[in-house]
Amino acid sequence: MENKKIDTLCVHAGYTPSKGEPCALPIYQSTTFKYDTTDEMGQLFDLKADGYFYTRLANPTNDAVAAKIAALEGGVAAILTSSGQAANFYAVFNICEAGDHVVAASTLYGGTFNLFAVTLAKLGITCTFVDTDASAEEIAAAFQPNTKALFAETIANPALVILDIEKFARVAHENGVPLIIDNTFATPVNCRPFEWGADIVTHSTTKYMDGHALQVGGVIVDSGNFDWDAYGDKYHGLTTPDESYHGIVYTKQFGKKAYITKATSQLMRDLGSIPSPMNSFLLNIGLETLSLRVERHCSNAQKVAEYLNAHDKVSSVCYAGLPGDKYYDLAQKYLPNGTCGVISFELNGGRDAAIRFMDSLDMANIATHVAASKTMVLHPASHTHRQMNDEQLAEAGVSPGMIRLSIGIEHVDDIIADLEKALKNA
Repeated sequence: MENKKIDTLCVHAGYTPSKGEPCALPIYQSTTFKYDTTDEMGQLFDLKADGYFYTRLANPTNDAVAAKIAALEGGVAAILTSSGQAANFYAVFNICEAGDHVVAASTLYGGTFNLFAVTLAKLGITCTFVDTDASAEEIAAAFQPNTKALFAETIANPALVILDIEKFARVAHENGVPLIIDNTFATPVNCRPFEWGADIVTHSTTKYMDGHALQVGGVIVDSGNFDWDAYGDKYHGLTTPDESYHGIVYTKQFGKKAYITKATSQLMRDLGSIPSPMNSFLLNIGLETLSLRVERHCSNAQKVAEYLNAHDKVSSVCYAGLPGDKYYDLAQKYLPNGTCGVISFELNGGRDAAIRFMDSLDMANIATHVAASKTMVLHPASHTHRQMNDEQLAEAGVSPGMIRLSIGIEHVDDIIADLEKALKNA
């Protein structure tokens, strides 16, 4: 599928049926796969042959969808996970261990912030959070001799900060670590971070990639560009023998696919956060219309942002598609075709007005979800970021009165009419 447009890749990448085979990607709903000889199975366990023997490690349906997403992002390989949280955890844990350190942008999804600040710390992996808008010098100052990765989101959830990818990539590479970017909100339709220097990309496929709130899933995509061997002592899990696989050296045996192979053969083997084939099948259906839906999400969101920005009850609107937005110029550079369908805004009455507004909506759903076909609304300080204190909320770019509005693909006039009615009660 080389040189095909992303619209075509959404439909065709990852699975090419042969004569007499189904046009739709089949669901291989099986845990186990048969072989004729003991040696054939042994070769698979030694990573000396390709094939399937247990779905926790690999499954044809899952692999086809992973290959599609790798093609969309322009990567060399990908692995599906059971959630976006699992994807972010695996992406870091694949190269980190107790005693290591990560630097991350502070404007992260609340669950990711807690993953880095709390759960990874329990495993002995510490994290320093930096202001996403900090200078390169300030970001570099957070690095330590044991830093293994720099992590950020293309478009922060829910602060909608636009990442200066080239700046973060430069700092990461000057310090000999990969840049890992969560590209969930932008999707590869609007931004492909590898083209700007990122090394690894993650997604919560639960969001725009699925698009219909049908399955929970995640994905990790590797660009194949980071030279693990150049920093062999630092990334010894990839560059020295793995005794749990008879001394295999991943970079020597698998080259540019070393990182994803290690994630599959070690992390999936031991932790098992694999999606069901049925969920991957549902995800693939969503992917086929991804480019169409993202265009509609962005078009609707632009019109809604302009409407809110002009309303006398709205004190501020955060949407990088608005010319006056702080991140407008970065959005024009990295996301010229649109950012996403999510808007953050505040009402003059703060938290109390936000609650009255949300409770007065009819069509929009109050839901702990985002980036689906239906319009959804959420109060981050009360929901996704509820575990944060005031200082952490401020660092994450979340104010007490912030409303996160995820614009769906309904007719924009109906969305605005619903908002107008609710604003009268705010």
